[in-house]
Amino acid sequence: MGDEAGRKAAGQSGATRRPPGLSRAAVLDAALDIVDRRGIGDLSMRKLGAALHVEAMALYRYVQSREALLDGLVDRVMDDLYADPSTLLRPEDDWRDFLQRVAAGVRRIAQQHPQLFPLVATRPPAAPWIRPPLRSLRWVEGFLSGLQERGFTEDGAIYAYRAFATFLVGHLLLEVSARGVDPVPAAASDEPAPEVDLTAYPVLSRLAPRLAVEDLDEEFAHSLGNLLDRIGENSRLARPAARG
Repeated sequence: MGDEAGRKAAGQSGATRRPPGLSRAAVLDAALDIVDRRGIGDLSMRKLGAALHVEAMALYRYVQSREALLDGLVDRVMDDLYADPSTLLRPEDDWRDFLQRVAAGVRRIAQQHPQLFPLVATRPPAAPWIRPPLRSLRWVEGFLSGLQERGFTEDGAIYAYRAFATFLVGHLLLEVSARGVDPVPAAASDEPAPEVDLTAYPVLSRLAPRLAVEDLDEEFAHSLGNLLDRIGENSRLARPAARG
């Protein structure tokens, strides 16, 4: 009886022991691999556990739910973008250089992880006034402050952020869709977004109320008008003068 009790105790202890080599980073890496190869729809806690050779319940130490897992994946690829020195603002950069390199970095994410990008582009961000794909607070803080340091007014920086984000989402969703990826991922949870602490983000603390769009109709009309003006400026539709 003593041996049997010891085996039961060892089994219970083993059930709560952290599997060797398992970490939040390992869980997210394995989940990203599943999404890259088979798509968001094929990602489940059971399949993820099988890929890591553990029971699905062992994963809840690192991600509380599948919804938390999806949020973690989005944060994972955006953190990689923030850590990429080619996308960070340098003192010698003008604003065009900066925006071009950020756009190229986001496009690399879409090209390297096309199955995940619709989630990056559509999943509710940390705050309702943040626009994907530049969805992290530190990205938006750096974006707005960097433009203002280069002569943009506050309103000008806000407009640039909205227009830039809209361009990236629209173009890159079209690009991944052309590769056969469904641009509309599975519906997200309807749980309310948590409160956002902006203590470490002074620019966002000041501009957050103005980042929220109050009139989408007006913004659409304004953006479309700008686009049509630009098309007109670059058009080559003028016919050559008629010969006598």
